[in-house]
Amino acid sequence: MRVGTGYDTHRFEPGDGVTLGGVRIPFDLSLSGHSDADVLVHAIMDAVLGAAGGPDIGVLFPNSDPAYKGISSLYLATRVREYVLDKGYKIIQVDSTIIAEAPKVSPHRDRMKANIAAALGVKPEDIGIKATTNEGMGFIGRGEGMAAIAVALLKTIEAS
Repeated sequence: MRVGTGYDTHRFEPGDGVTLGGVRIPFDLSLSGHSDADVLVHAIMDAVLGAAGGPDIGVLFPNSDPAYKGISSLYLATRVREYVLDKGYKIIQVDSTIIAEAPKVSPHRDRMKANIAAALGVKPEDIGIKATTNEGMGFIGRGEGMAAIAVALLKTIEAS
């Protein structure tokens, strides 16, 4: 068994919604980023890559590469799944926390879990998504952005 952690943060910019777990959530701001800025999926990908002893997503999918401009983070997650499979690991479980004052995540959680599970090749019940605020403290508390943390559990694929 192998464990990895991931963390990501994105600042808010003027816009009309955020993408979290592949779900577009209407909101009066958007997250700034080279891809779709899905802070949740980014943290999860880094956790999975870390558990496999791989590089972070910035190495695999650099923001200097125009091929990744506006790309779906869920698509990138499927590439991460392929990467860890090629290294001889299977994703077992992911647990994550979104840290933001807004928007509300709970109405979208089941769809987010289903999207992430499909991208990673696991069942929705193997994906944990929680949300919390920063109680008004720091850049998150001031509504300047959001963050996500994640942990992933992988196991070695047994040779048959």
